Amino acid sequence: MSKGRKKKAGAKVRHQKKIAKPRRQEARVFEPPRDKPVYRKAFWGLSALIALLMLLLSLGSGINEDDKYQVDYSEKLVAWYTTFGKDDAALQVEKGNMHYYGGFFDLVTGLANHALGFTPRQEAYHDLRHLFIALLGFLGLLFTALLGREIGGWRLGIIILLSGFLSPRYLGHSLMNPKDIPFAAGVAMALYFLLRWLRQMPKPDWRTLLGLAGGIGLAFGVRAGGLILFGYVGLFALAEFVRRYGVSALWQRKEITGKYILYGAGVLLGGFVLGLLFWPYGMQSPIAHTQEALSAFAKFGTQIRVLFEGKSVMSDDLPWYYPLSWIYRSIPMSVFLGFLAGLVLLPRLWKRYDPMGLGLALFAFAFPLVYVIANDSVLYDGWRHLIFVYPGMLVFAGAAWLYLIDRFREKLQMRYVILGIFVLSLLEPAWFIARNYHYPYVYFNPLVGGISHAFGRYETDYWGVSVRQAVEEMEKRSLIPAEGEKPLEVVSSFWYNASLYLRKYGDRVHTDYVRYNDRFSKPWDYGIFPSRYLRGPHLLSGNWPGSRSIATVNAQGVPLTAIYEAGGKDIFQAAQAVKSKDWAVAIPLLEEEVKTHPDNEWAWQSLAMAYLNSSQPQKAKEAAEELLKVAPDNLSGLYFLSLAELNTNDMSAAEKHLLRAIEVDPEYAIAYFYLAIIHNQTGDTNRALDEVLKSIEYNPKFPNAYELAAQIYEKMGDSQTAARYRKAARGGQ
Repeated sequence: MSKGRKKKAGAKVRHQKKIAKPRRQEARVFEPPRDKPVYRKAFWGLSALIALLMLLLSLGSGINEDDKYQVDYSEKLVAWYTTFGKDDAALQVEKGNMHYYGGFFDLVTGLANHALGFTPRQEAYHDLRHLFIALLGFLGLLFTALLGREIGGWRLGIIILLSGFLSPRYLGHSLMNPKDIPFAAGVAMALYFLLRWLRQMPKPDWRTLLGLAGGIGLAFGVRAGGLILFGYVGLFALAEFVRRYGVSALWQRKEITGKYILYGAGVLLGGFVLGLLFWPYGMQSPIAHTQEALSAFAKFGTQIRVLFEGKSVMSDDLPWYYPLSWIYRSIPMSVFLGFLAGLVLLPRLWKRYDPMGLGLALFAFAFPLVYVIANDSVLYDGWRHLIFVYPGMLVFAGAAWLYLIDRFREKLQMRYVILGIFVLSLLEPAWFIARNYHYPYVYFNPLVGGISHAFGRYETDYWGVSVRQAVEEMEKRSLIPAEGEKPLEVVSSFWYNASLYLRKYGDRVHTDYVRYNDRFSKPWDYGIFPSRYLRGPHLLSGNWPGSRSIATVNAQGVPLTAIYEAGGKDIFQAAQAVKSKDWAVAIPLLEEEVKTHPDNEWAWQSLAMAYLNSSQPQKAKEAAEELLKVAPDNLSGLYFLSLAELNTNDMSAAEKHLLRAIEVDPEYAIAYFYLAIIHNQTGDTNRALDEVLKSIEYNPKFPNAYELAAQIYEKMGDSQTAARYRKAARGGQ
């Protein structure tokens, strides 16, 4: 071969090396399945019916106890915006730390109420708020169904509408929850438009961009936690890009990469700014105050007693599975069965539906749950704080139902069985809603025995929504005095709720707050007491609400709220005598009370204390035992019983009751104190020291415990430490 030919051949070879590799073929973009037009019409017809029903139902719902914080914030927001920031009370709201929350809902409803001339003292003010909550609850459900339509067509959307509306927990919160429902609506809206945006890239419709920014803005405009959607947008935009173009396209196809970044950043910035427009505190320093709010929520540890698994547990000491347990117990069977089937059929669902859409729904449900469990976040009042995960669960469960229905298209008998199971799973919650339409949020599913089995084990009406029906019951019984008659004294452990619905009677009814356990500390004619804050064993004993109750507001036969009648002044005179330690007066009054009302745990408790202070330990023991029959595991009953045993020198029995008290409440300081006394007297100094130090740990303002610790240290030969504890006992800590 000649040199010239060699050069040409070489040139040819070099030319071949410069040929670019063909681009990877783009993955197809999924589109919603095409259904018959009748399904589209059915979807929108059903949506209209559900919207109407939700709006109507909201007008019959009572307010929730937390409205006292929300309404206060609403008024402060209106003042801030209408004075252009001169009235800055909205920037620092100590009650409920409301300034950390976005004000979308409270500002919109506050301005509307002011425009209509309604004030917080009027029921119409709260009716308007409930209508707006219901509207947002419906929109949350609608966007969830539309997300399902994008994944599985109009039939899937219909399944989601039915399952969502007939979810008593979601429906119930949609009637009166101004925090969690607006947030859930924003999340659902964002998820729907996020999927549409991903499918439309790299040339998205401007309406889709506005919708996505609007959903993010709505969520962020309610709670700083709406920033979770920033992560969703980034994660799924990256996942969809890689699915369609491949990893290498991130740097090889810079034009498309740039569009993803540009549009993504645009909607996130738009949503952030939109949310800030409704959040005065956030406007002052958008980045710093957003971080501050997120940090405050992360540390947020409202310590309240909640009823869980039959025990009264502090909210910061609940087990990790608390939210999972609540979801399992309170979702309807249609969603539970569909979700369970979806997990079993996941590989098939993945092939049948758009994996990106189905993955988005499943991730939106699972990720927040994993996050709060991993971070040991403080939760209470069931799973209302996490209700924004429900749209993802509804979509996933609905997809499984639709798959099963279509799977047996040719086997009609099996298909009818599947349809029959689905319909039956809807009828049970529908019946519950029909019977308890004022407060459907107290629902528990048949898997756990319904609300009748949950009573005494889990919270039912934890927000006192049924207080409204209690007031209506008083009206039906003509208990409200006429003009000119003696005013009625009504007390409640949910005073804010009761006072709103009794305010229309003006001076004819006086209302006041009183805790249930201190219900006789001030005179009253009638008391309205929901079961919230009562201990599980007392509720399970069957002795609540007791013989002083004249009526109850029930759900499926389970008492939610009780109306008590005082029936005279003797009980209040007894309470005053106990308070002033006039045992000679208190004892006969209390003895008469327990004869008439043997299920009055307060009277037995006070009687045991009176007997102890009158040097009658045997009678004190009997009274404490009666108290524990009425209210098992009552801490005061265990305490007084142990003191009675100590007074009769039965230290073994006393120790047993004190140990039981600590099982009931591991932070019961007085029990540790008396255990320390017992061990100190029996010569177990080291154990006595451990117990008394626990008593001080749980009650640092208990001087007797410091004095006992000083005595124990002296006995152990540590006079220096003893002196320090003795000084603390005298107030020099």
